[in-house]
Amino acid sequence: MKTDRVTILPPGRPLCGRVNPPGSKSITNRALLLAGLARGTSRLTGALKSDDTRYMAEALRAMGVTVEEPDATTFVVTGTGELKPPAAPLFLGNAGTATRFLTAALALSRGRYVVDGDEHMRKRPIKPLVEALKSLGVAIEAPSGCPPVTIDATGSFATNKVVIDAGLSSQYVSALQMAAACGSEPFEIELAGADIGARGYIDLTLAAMRAFGASVSQPTPSSWRIEPTGYVATDFHVEPDASAATYLWAAAVLTGGSVDIGTAAEDFTQPDARAHDVIAAFPRMPAVVDGSQMQDAIPTIAVLAAFNQTPVRFVGIANLRVKECDRIRALSTGLNSIREGLAVEEGDDLIVHSDPALADQSLPAEIDTFADHRIAMSFALAGLKIRDITILDPGCVAKTYPGYWDALASLGVELKHG
Repeated sequence: MKTDRVTILPPGRPLCGRVNPPGSKSITNRALLLAGLARGTSRLTGALKSDDTRYMAEALRAMGVTVEEPDATTFVVTGTGELKPPAAPLFLGNAGTATRFLTAALALSRGRYVVDGDEHMRKRPIKPLVEALKSLGVAIEAPSGCPPVTIDATGSFATNKVVIDAGLSSQYVSALQMAAACGSEPFEIELAGADIGARGYIDLTLAAMRAFGASVSQPTPSSWRIEPTGYVATDFHVEPDASAATYLWAAAVLTGGSVDIGTAAEDFTQPDARAHDVIAAFPRMPAVVDGSQMQDAIPTIAVLAAFNQTPVRFVGIANLRVKECDRIRALSTGLNSIREGLAVEEGDDLIVHSDPALADQSLPAEIDTFADHRIAMSFALAGLKIRDITILDPGCVAKTYPGYWDALASLGVELKHG
């Protein structure tokens, strides 16, 4: 997308057709790291090629891993079982998965590593992971509590157990789990408190680890034991991205159409697939939606809620404040730019004052995406029913779904660029 804005022209008819969502970002970046830590050659098929996964692939290449891309959905990764210190700091854009996963993995490597990102990543917290690694004897510093992170690694941890606060993000736990299999003795991870962001992503991590030869058990609901197996190269298929699927499910119900994405909702293993049932209930979605276990789907559902028959309160979404942007604020700002009072923040809850009569109106609004791909893709849905909705910085969708605008166009949605 070369332009800095795109206006969606409501199609005025049901959207019908087939769209294949890209591969899962969450699974692709897990598989890339595990393949990079393994000895031998792994073939990752169905993978996502986007900004986030490109940053991970480039970081691995900078540390001596061979990463080839024979086609648009395949990575062929050849590793030696170790990540070598790069010649320069690792720049990971605004890729939270790459930043957090690599920080833990590099703590068990040898040498000096600097993990950095763009201006947005430098506002995203990593302190709980840094503190956990410090407790393991790792020389690691992140003065701002966010990237950049400097690691002077010695190849081992000083102890074989860590307690981690995962209230802000489950990625901290996933990062430690994936790193721990590369240690020299069994390792235990325990949660500090019961809170954890989107626990379903832990299941994704463990499934990927086991596919690459790891052995993990769960002695209690809040602890994991990882054996020092290392990783074995393997062929691995990445399922489609459930978060991307939510936009297509919502586009279908919003226009009364039918979009075949090639995968049944119940066949996804990603947490955001839980959103399907809420979306399918439109225009009678529940009065309260708990977003704690499907966080990346909340922007989709919140914009859809604007057209629901009754108001919707979103709870359990405090973690959305520390995503690529403050998504609670971005959602309320965008909805209120369409019509003042459409959304209200109450603490960390978001209330959308639904109004089906919004459809077919001309409500000129320029949506500030805050460089957040999910804000851009979600508010495009509003443009399917309301005239004169313009998305600023539409190119930010390249973070996880570079073909998003083409996907809408393939369904017959007319887009006005520039």
